[in-house]
Amino acid sequence: MTRAPADSNTATRPRWPEAVRAWPVWHLESRLRAYVIIVIAAGAAALAVAVALTPWRLSDAILYAFLLAFGAITVEAIRPVGESAGSNKDAHGVWQLAAAILLPPFYALAAAVLVIALSQWRVRRSLAYRRVFSAAAVGLSYGAASLAFHAAWHRPALAPSGHAGLLAWGPLTWMLLAIAVGCLRWTLNSALVLTAVRLAEPSARIRDLLGGNDGLYNDIAEGCVGVLVALSAAVSPLMLIVALPCGTLLQRSARHSQLVQASRTDAKTGLLSAVTWQREAAVQVARSIRTRTPLSVAMVDIDHFKAVNDTYGHLAGDGVLQAVARILTAGMREYDLAGRFGGEEFTLLLPHADAAEAIRIAERLRVALAAIPILAAAEQPPDDPPHITVSIGVASIVEGVTDLTDLLAAADTALYRAKRSGRNAVRLAGSPPPAS
Repeated sequence: MTRAPADSNTATRPRWPEAVRAWPVWHLESRLRAYVIIVIAAGAAALAVAVALTPWRLSDAILYAFLLAFGAITVEAIRPVGESAGSNKDAHGVWQLAAAILLPPFYALAAAVLVIALSQWRVRRSLAYRRVFSAAAVGLSYGAASLAFHAAWHRPALAPSGHAGLLAWGPLTWMLLAIAVGCLRWTLNSALVLTAVRLAEPSARIRDLLGGNDGLYNDIAEGCVGVLVALSAAVSPLMLIVALPCGTLLQRSARHSQLVQASRTDAKTGLLSAVTWQREAAVQVARSIRTRTPLSVAMVDIDHFKAVNDTYGHLAGDGVLQAVARILTAGMREYDLAGRFGGEEFTLLLPHADAAEAIRIAERLRVALAAIPILAAAEQPPDDPPHITVSIGVASIVEGVTDLTDLLAAADTALYRAKRSGRNAVRLAGSPPPAS
């Protein structure tokens, strides 16, 4: 008896257990993977509980439809500029906070799912587990804010019919409660997201992850506009038409701020770009010369980096550059500046560091950087992979130095001496060569 040939599509299509095992989430570091799964599971459980406990009313559905339309327009507003692969600032919270305040918690939980799905479809495709995690984290934070607001307000929802209740309790009390739950939402969401980022990248700075001063200002503006949108919608959903331009302008402002921030950094390493580093360093050098306070710069060059690219591939070389950036960031003081000067060369600004202190910092970094292994992409890492070395030239403010250009020239000369002396060394500008 002959067997019918298997359908070609069935034969080539992976079975679902194999497809599940191939999901990128399983390749995360174990602690990060466990955390991501726990947050996603918590978000799904909260949504399921909210479905069972929510009192369904037509007035809530109508208001939610208006807010969903508001949210869809804010998503469309960022399509022209797109979305970067890293963390992004947006203004979706303008309408999501209104849903959390005005409607039962289910609507706030579901809003996060809908806006993330729309962003995935209309703006940029991203890894599914990242989108699902974001939806869970955002949904949990808004769900908690909604629960807190209604528990304090003693009303299941503040739909348009609740306008009289708003007046009875007083607009000031309502506004202060709305601001408080907005702060609660921001705190919970930041904690959930930043924990995941720090598990993935322990050396990441919290301030940088929050977007600096511009990011915090955007979060404050988003919360304030969200409270105003909720107040307008409490009077009448049609009032959202008046609030819509505020939401879309804030969305574009948030993305513009992020694009400006991205232009300041080197895309491959996350350090300051050469132009930004020189601009900020020049200001500090001029101040140090004027006030006669110590300051040093260092130039770090990866030894034989071209051979790394030629032997192990450019992906391995990119991995080395990123590892160097991580170690420089983790090994420097909070007020130091690190930048990528170009290619395999990095620059460091060390305020309040005289020559002796700068040499100690440079030596510590040289030793730490020598621990970076060179791992060829798409190959099983060997048990004892080769490691990189770096040469570092240091220059400090001395008599005759007038600006950053003088310091960089002196540091570059010291770097050349470190290269000529056999590499994997630190040299100070103006000092005699070490005894052989």
